[in-house]
Amino acid sequence: MSEIQLWTTIFIVLSFGVYIYIAWRSRVSETESFYVAKHGVPTVANGAAIAADWMSAASFISMAGLIAFLGSDGSVYLMGWTGGYVLLAMLLAPYLRKWGKYTVPEFVGERYSEGVRTLAAAAAVIISFTYVVGQMNGGGIVFSRFLGIGLTGGVLIAAGVIFLYAVLGGMKGITWTQVAQYTVLIIAYLIPAVAVAQQVTGIPIPQVSFGQILDELNAIGAQMGLEQYTEAFAQQPMLDMFLVTMALMIGTAGLPHVIIRFYTTRTVRGSRHSAFWALLFISLLYTTAPAVGAFTKLNLLEGINGTSVNALPQWIENWARTGLVSVKDGVDTINSVSNDPAAGADLTINNDILVLASPEIAGLPAPIIGLVAAGGMAAALSTAAGLLLVISSSVSHDFYFRRIRKHADDYERLTVGRIAMGLAVIVAIVAGINPPAFVAEVVAFAFGLAACSFFPALILGIFWKRCNAKGAAAGMVAGLALTITYMIYTLEVFGTAEHEGFFGISPEGIGTIGAAVNFIVAIIVSKMTAPPPKHLEEMVENIRYPAATPRMGAAATPDRPEGGES
Repeated sequence: MSEIQLWTTIFIVLSFGVYIYIAWRSRVSETESFYVAKHGVPTVANGAAIAADWMSAASFISMAGLIAFLGSDGSVYLMGWTGGYVLLAMLLAPYLRKWGKYTVPEFVGERYSEGVRTLAAAAAVIISFTYVVGQMNGGGIVFSRFLGIGLTGGVLIAAGVIFLYAVLGGMKGITWTQVAQYTVLIIAYLIPAVAVAQQVTGIPIPQVSFGQILDELNAIGAQMGLEQYTEAFAQQPMLDMFLVTMALMIGTAGLPHVIIRFYTTRTVRGSRHSAFWALLFISLLYTTAPAVGAFTKLNLLEGINGTSVNALPQWIENWARTGLVSVKDGVDTINSVSNDPAAGADLTINNDILVLASPEIAGLPAPIIGLVAAGGMAAALSTAAGLLLVISSSVSHDFYFRRIRKHADDYERLTVGRIAMGLAVIVAIVAGINPPAFVAEVVAFAFGLAACSFFPALILGIFWKRCNAKGAAAGMVAGLALTITYMIYTLEVFGTAEHEGFFGISPEGIGTIGAAVNFIVAIIVSKMTAPPPKHLEEMVENIRYPAATPRMGAAATPDRPEGGES
């Protein structure tokens, strides 16, 4: 065992032990604890859990790698994901917490109809499956490089740990586990970033110092035939940049595994405060990611430009064993690099390795490399657990309990939820071993699906009383049909050939068009059909004033007592 493998093993075993211990101490036996932690999570802890749930393997492992190769165009991920969180906190979180209950499909069902609830539950399962594929693949990448385990074995181990603590503790266990995971991942991300910033610029503040190297990065990139790092729209057309950014923003506001976290606070005010803390915690990583991308790419290019194949740095050989780095056959000297195997460059590097390889590229000591590996695993595990809970709750609560066995007791509902979680893990393992794209791109597809389905239904459900069940259902079906069809058409999935998109629109950006179609269809169909019943209009009126006492006639529920925040 190498020194890197030793330190990686130590950090991963210790962190996994903490996660499982927390889940064991937090194990639950009733549905309210399993799904929403009895609405009793403190705001700061909930903010950290939201941040961990949010900053998936895409944020930790893949985003800085995409920024490194896309340069200025990679800012779509920064703008889309952070801007979307602000949109979620302002437009949806307080209103959905006022309403309460367990799941996003449950709100859709009570606002519209049981049929729309079933449709929403199916959409939640599709979105969560798409998202969890990226997390499983990210976990497999960590294991395959740092512990010498193949990608398949790494995905299996990651899936087993996630299943264990998610099944034991439900939302209660997942919440406190995510607090620990956020601590691990942010420390693991910041320490090497600060060390590399100090090493390259002499200023240990990466958010400030990386601006000093951009001219140098442009110059060496030009020598190797790369696009200018700071040039806007160099690799993506302006239209697609806008559509991808918007899809990530509104997709964020419609992600069921993030929205459900706001159900866990004690009060509506608590959901707002959780949003503030989460945004603060998220900003620590998102303001650092551009610096990590720039520093890593500079170190990478300086270390390989004009270098003989026989004299390449050791880290390339290490990562080549995973199949994520490859040298073109017959090449003697490295003069070009790409993240696209079809580009024919001398050296091909997968986006998903750059953050994990950054300490090795910079020559940092083995303990820091092992810590980064543990951080990558924490990011993948934290989000995957939340997604599995959404799948579990959609199947057991919104399908089984609401449509099949309305009189099922807590034990039966939890059993069905845990079985659903187990089946979801099996499907996620298969897809995680053979993902359709880079981790961040797979995750972007999930955001597009959320954008075209949940976001319009939730916005219209809260802010437009006239929207009815037929309109919401028609809009969701139309938005999902367009988005999924386009993604299958442009990607090599389900045995289909890969095609160029229309008007330069990438599969990551089609969710914006799908959302627009959803809005238009929902409004037209709602206008052409009968308005919703009076009691639903009163429900909307009550929800739209999150901290207010319900109007006369608006009934309270056990989860939403009269008096608003009492």
